[in-house]
Amino acid sequence: MSGAVLVAVAAAIGNLLQGWDNATIAGAVLYIKKEFHLESEPAIEGLIVAMSLVGATLITMCSGPISDLLGRRPLLIISSVLYFVSGLIMLWSPNVYVLLLARLLDGFGIGLAVTLIPVYISETAPSEIRGLLNTLPQFTGSGGMFLSYCMVFGMSLMEAPSWRLMLGVLFIPSIIYFLLTVFFLPESPRWLVSKGRMLEAKKVLQRLRGREDVAGELALLVEGLGVGADTSIEEYIIGPANDFTDEHDISADKDQIKLYGSEQGLSWVARPVSGQSAIGLVSRRGSMANQNVPLMDPLVTLFGSVHEKLPEQGSMRSMLFPHFGSMFNVGENQPRNEDWDVESHAREGEDYASDGDAGDSDDNLQSPLISRQTTSMDKDMAPPGNGSMANTRHGSLIPGNDGEPGGSTGIGGGWQLAWKWSEREDQDGKEGGFKRIYLHQGGAPGSRRGSLVSLNGTDGHPDADYVQAAALVSQSALYPKELLNQHPVGPAMVHPSETVARGPSWRDLFEPGVKHALAVGVGLQILQQFAGINGVLYYTPQILEQAGVGVLLSNLGLSSASTSLLISAITTLLMLPCIAVAMRLMDISGRRTLLLTTIPVLIVSLILLVLGSMVDLGGVVNASISTVSVVLYFCFFVMGFGPIPNILCAEIFPTRVRGLCIAICALTFWICDIIVTYTLPVMLKSVGLAGVFGLYAVVCVISFVFVYLKVPETKGMPLEVISEFFAVGAKQVAAAKEN
Repeated sequence: MSGAVLVAVAAAIGNLLQGWDNATIAGAVLYIKKEFHLESEPAIEGLIVAMSLVGATLITMCSGPISDLLGRRPLLIISSVLYFVSGLIMLWSPNVYVLLLARLLDGFGIGLAVTLIPVYISETAPSEIRGLLNTLPQFTGSGGMFLSYCMVFGMSLMEAPSWRLMLGVLFIPSIIYFLLTVFFLPESPRWLVSKGRMLEAKKVLQRLRGREDVAGELALLVEGLGVGADTSIEEYIIGPANDFTDEHDISADKDQIKLYGSEQGLSWVARPVSGQSAIGLVSRRGSMANQNVPLMDPLVTLFGSVHEKLPEQGSMRSMLFPHFGSMFNVGENQPRNEDWDVESHAREGEDYASDGDAGDSDDNLQSPLISRQTTSMDKDMAPPGNGSMANTRHGSLIPGNDGEPGGSTGIGGGWQLAWKWSEREDQDGKEGGFKRIYLHQGGAPGSRRGSLVSLNGTDGHPDADYVQAAALVSQSALYPKELLNQHPVGPAMVHPSETVARGPSWRDLFEPGVKHALAVGVGLQILQQFAGINGVLYYTPQILEQAGVGVLLSNLGLSSASTSLLISAITTLLMLPCIAVAMRLMDISGRRTLLLTTIPVLIVSLILLVLGSMVDLGGVVNASISTVSVVLYFCFFVMGFGPIPNILCAEIFPTRVRGLCIAICALTFWICDIIVTYTLPVMLKSVGLAGVFGLYAVVCVISFVFVYLKVPETKGMPLEVISEFFAVGAKQVAAAKEN
């Protein structure tokens, strides 16, 4: 995973530049006021500081759709160029108006970086460490602030500090960021798949994962192109497809289904059951832990069921087909066509006409996942040992492992991707169904091996490789509803380029699962901004100066400006180890758990700040209480409410509308940031410092309730599975309202 880690670190440099700029302008504005005589013009002074917010807000309005059109990487390159140009202009800045222009360009760069870096990291990171890597922007942002405060503090000790040099030095690290984005960062593999550029996506995944076999994940990315509204939860007992099932016509048995994996020759036999898996139980009755909690969103309990530990079987995540051995190991149970990888590999270097569009070549679309000419899934198309539903033309899927004998077939977080083809009778006659399935081992309580029922109707052996699994079943992205209206004979697959040709649509935002995810994302962004971070940041120097820190530093011969900068640097330094702890816990404890653990500490610290402002306990006691409260607030904010809203917003939306939805959430963030920043002085005059902190405490209480009832746990889950869960949860919410 070192490839994904290095890419995430390089991308997070954009947030370092944002933190650098935020801290630099806070120190430089003290000297800008003197040179341009702005003491009597607070509006201009405020505009210089806020112009970057204005620029970030403006660029965010269009960054999402543009990133869906052009890609994530080009906009990160543009962001680095904007940082560089704005730094040079600020270094020159002969007057206020040029400075305002430079700050506007700087805001454009900040807006692109803050909006797209979490999305980029989420789309490139393995699901097992996605939370850790997506906390990097918070860490590098705070690190940039600390480095900047140290630089500005050092310059403030000079006889004639230059604010132009303070601001303009930004162009130096921006050059490094530019070189990284151009020569090191690859394009997001999910975006490449969304444009049908399959071979490019495969090469990027191989680089990010450090292995040749990425067939399973590549197939997952294609299935993630759809915005599923018809997802259902089913349960199966699953076993290996043996010689009997290969020779036997499974379709004649209504109680058995053949499932196809994402690698050549990989298949299983499944029997639908009315089972007892945790996910299945939740889909019917709600979580075992939360089914009696009033107003609890079914989505929260549904996500929670994946992470719950059943008493007799331990963690479902750890029990799910360990190492994908036994029945999930192609080498042990399925014969492989040794020539398949050679042919697929050779075909990568030559152009050939695709079945979907004669004008498409490997360099353009690139290989279709399933041939348009395929006419049968079970009996005709899939001979024994060659029955994969997923990879290249003529019955296999994406080029696999280039001759390697094995490889993981999982898609991360204990999930397995499979497909099934079924023909069912209904009132309108025979209807074919090509379904995509995400499998997760559930296991009946009391059994570690799953059901012992034989799939072929006889008694099973206690050591048989059968497991009980919950399944998220939905229409495949390669077999959309439009095809059903054409009454195809067999699985008439569409070309991936046609699946994504229409691109994101505003209509997709009204799909129930997407609306549900937007409500969670926008709600978190609003509550984060009104939780008080700006107010506490603004008054930290004043509070610490009251605690005697300022007097101590002034005795060392420091000016008031230098003292304020050093205090801010110390405060920022305290954040870094706390963010490091959060990085470690993000994929262990989870996002939801961290929020529910840290928000109560924010509430307590804000209440202590209110008491410190209202009750006179003596100068030393009041100062000590205020200092401890500020430190606690900062440390726990950056562990939870700081990074997690952006992490969740980058995870919960489907691929096709992710850029559009993340832009809506980012726009909410910037608008709320502007509102909080400009209403703070008014609130101070009307309700005082104690009243402001009291209101922030009330918002934190509301945030805790919102997180508890509405925000699901997404740790370790593939992005595509998360969006499917939102589709199921939205359906359950609608059903609950009808009942």
